[in-house]
Amino acid sequence: MSLVKSISGIRGTIGGRVGEGLNPVDIVRFTAAYAVQRQKASDIRKIVVGRDARLSGHVVEPLVCGTLMSMGYDVINIGLASTPTTELAVTGENAAGGIILTASHNPKQWNALKLLNEKGEFLNDAEGKEVLAIAEKEDFSFAEVDELGHMICKDYLPYHVEKVMSLPLVKQAEIERKNYTVAIDCVNSVGGLAIPAILRALGVKNIIELNCEPTGQFAHNPEPLPKHLTEISELLKQGKADVGFVVDPDVDRLAIICENGEMFVEEYTLVSVADYVLSHTPGNTVSNLSSTRALRDITAKHGGTYSAAAVGEVNVVTEMKRTNAIIGGEGNGGVIYPECHYGRDALVGIALFLSALAEKDVKVSEWKKELPEYYISKNRIDLTPDVNVDEVLDVIKTVFKDEQLNTCDGVKIDFKQGWVHLRKSNTEPIIRVYSEAASMLEADRLAGMIIDRVNALILD
Repeated sequence: MSLVKSISGIRGTIGGRVGEGLNPVDIVRFTAAYAVQRQKASDIRKIVVGRDARLSGHVVEPLVCGTLMSMGYDVINIGLASTPTTELAVTGENAAGGIILTASHNPKQWNALKLLNEKGEFLNDAEGKEVLAIAEKEDFSFAEVDELGHMICKDYLPYHVEKVMSLPLVKQAEIERKNYTVAIDCVNSVGGLAIPAILRALGVKNIIELNCEPTGQFAHNPEPLPKHLTEISELLKQGKADVGFVVDPDVDRLAIICENGEMFVEEYTLVSVADYVLSHTPGNTVSNLSSTRALRDITAKHGGTYSAAAVGEVNVVTEMKRTNAIIGGEGNGGVIYPECHYGRDALVGIALFLSALAEKDVKVSEWKKELPEYYISKNRIDLTPDVNVDEVLDVIKTVFKDEQLNTCDGVKIDFKQGWVHLRKSNTEPIIRVYSEAASMLEADRLAGMIIDRVNALILD
């Protein structure tokens, strides 16, 4: 059993002993700690709760809602809802915050409490650490009977769809005229509710639904990677749809499949949407250090400035606000469009992608060929627990001091022919090594060069 405590919340496998898995005692403890932190941050006594369709959701939800009400909070329970829907509900309700019950792309035995502030954004580093500290002390004061909170149940999906449809760059009439056939795979979670709803609003009449019943029994590994998407890829290879969309269980990541069954590649979800947005509203962009260089190229083409942030949505959002970026996100298919809200949102991604596709009047595979071509190689170095990763990374900085370095999150080395990003894991003794170049052969070569150098340092 696993329990992982971080600034963004608590996640773990269901069951096990206290402190070892995600169980009722720890769920109540961390929910109460979050409530105390929110009491310090806001006078509002209202919190939104939404969940994905995981099998454990019906157990976790009443524990969280009951604890919040026991802390004197009114709960706006929006039930089965995507992460971006929950984020929007927080501001829609003028709430003090929100809790999303989802383990994102993790397998079905996992669940998590993801914690939002009053803006519907993830807690920052200081706020997250404060929640962890409060949970450690367990110094809670629960409400007397007359001060208990109440629960109101609402459906916020229509609100979310309306927000997306109101975006000036969403071209419903043009999409409807194209009469696209769209295939979707929603991995038997809340995407099965949200994605058909946004497609119908966009005027898509022909929707091929795969795994859209929100049972929580994931039909395949829920992370939207090519090796897990064989069913929808085969359908598109047979010429049955113009495009395929795949989301993870909480619908903040979007993978796209070309009409010929080939992967559009998750890295290019943000790149393609940004190209469309920047062509109409030039400005700055942000992605994390492990995301493709293609976004930088596209941004420069449109006269904007690209910036890189540390890995993690909260870091990307912070950098977007600092640089006044008009679009950003992460290379895992996460599109953040502040015109709607500061959160990764697959509904926004789909609406903007189809609008661009209709405007360009090309096949998806043809559009992909127009974008800068890069390949990412993802590797890891397994370490013994006694290795000081920070010392290793410091040596790497010295060795490559003549190259362009970014050290806000590990070490990223920008070479002319590509880049390599080294990050230490917070949960296991490994260094993640991501590299990118104009060919997979070159990306692998760059990664291999760095891995060999690190291994030599460790053995020295």
